[in-house]
Amino acid sequence: MTTGRDRSRMIATDDSHRVTPAELFFDLVFVYAITQVTALLAAGPSILRLVGGMVVLALLWWCWCCFAWLGNVVRADTGSLFGVLVAVMAVVLIVSLTVPGVFADAEGGLPAPLLFVLCYGAVRMLHLVTYRLASPGDRALHAALRRTALLSVAPPFVLLLVGSAFTGLTQVLIWLGAVAIDYGGIYITGSSGWRVVSPGHFAERHGLIVIIALGESIVAIGVGVSGLPVDVPVIVAAAAGLLVVAGLWRLYFRQVGEAAEHRLFALTGDDRTRLARDVYTFLHLPLVAGVVLCALGMKKVLTQVADSGHYSLSEPLHGVVAWALTGGVGIFLLGSAAIILRTTGRVTTVLIAGGLVCLAAGAVVVLMPALAALVLLGAAVATMLTVHGRTTRAVEAGPA
Repeated sequence: MTTGRDRSRMIATDDSHRVTPAELFFDLVFVYAITQVTALLAAGPSILRLVGGMVVLALLWWCWCCFAWLGNVVRADTGSLFGVLVAVMAVVLIVSLTVPGVFADAEGGLPAPLLFVLCYGAVRMLHLVTYRLASPGDRALHAALRRTALLSVAPPFVLLLVGSAFTGLTQVLIWLGAVAIDYGGIYITGSSGWRVVSPGHFAERHGLIVIIALGESIVAIGVGVSGLPVDVPVIVAAAAGLLVVAGLWRLYFRQVGEAAEHRLFALTGDDRTRLARDVYTFLHLPLVAGVVLCALGMKKVLTQVADSGHYSLSEPLHGVVAWALTGGVGIFLLGSAAIILRTTGRVTTVLIAGGLVCLAAGAVVVLMPALAALVLLGAAVATMLTVHGRTTRAVEAGPA
């Protein structure tokens, strides 16, 4: 007979473990969180808001990564871990609700910055405690958890609390410092004690979060024309935006992601852990951030193209939004190049050059119609991926 204790027991994974429906359910709340970051950026586009939005995204990313690692060693759909995931979903949902007011708290209700920080701290503590309970006899892991709590959780949490009492530049700088300490603390604590049991599961989890980010960019296209008439320029803009998203999808899932997963399978022990940390926990963040920034630009393009009562078709994008359209793609390309370098040791000149050009292209975007900028970006991404694909095949084929 199965007892209540058996049903609540956490079940360890093995190397054949794959993503469970419980984890897909868990990701739903992060879909909303990412859309909230885009909304935060769109509400008052400025350099300060852009930096602040990326800080918030980095904190949300850390919440997601914690449980991606945990779900790799313990099945998320069995035992008490599913209950923990639901509790974390509730907390992250509260975090997401506070995102629009985290730098401009509205009057009435609970203070959004403080609520954001307290809920973020709760997620981090739930992760550490659950990890500890999931592996009661793993002394190396327990030591790693203690190091993480002391160096990578407690000091940043204190800084986040302090920053929540301020506004404007001071708040953003303090929170940016907290993120730097949090991320840097992972290198100080080292890889000993952490494990990646199933490379396939780990790679699949991160591929799914990239899909979520790309899906959010498509949602941004729809939101940009919400309540506005659909005409030929809108159709052209939407098609161009989809072309950009499809290009980024193909780059990641046909080239970047496959190579990273194969390399992860080939390694064992701490070498596998370090690669997982560098390629997935750290270098996948620029991919998600790049998509979020590009989504901001596409959303504004679609709004301007559709809203003929306030904008003409010759109207360009302005300010930081103009940079975000191409700069987001540039960050994605450079992040992809960094993943390939860390995974294979190969320098991808096409991606690096393309990324740098996209980062600098904001200066040109402000001078041309928004629709033309998006169409040219779609064509540029398609051309770049064609050249990169041919170059990669030539390198892999080797000398004749």
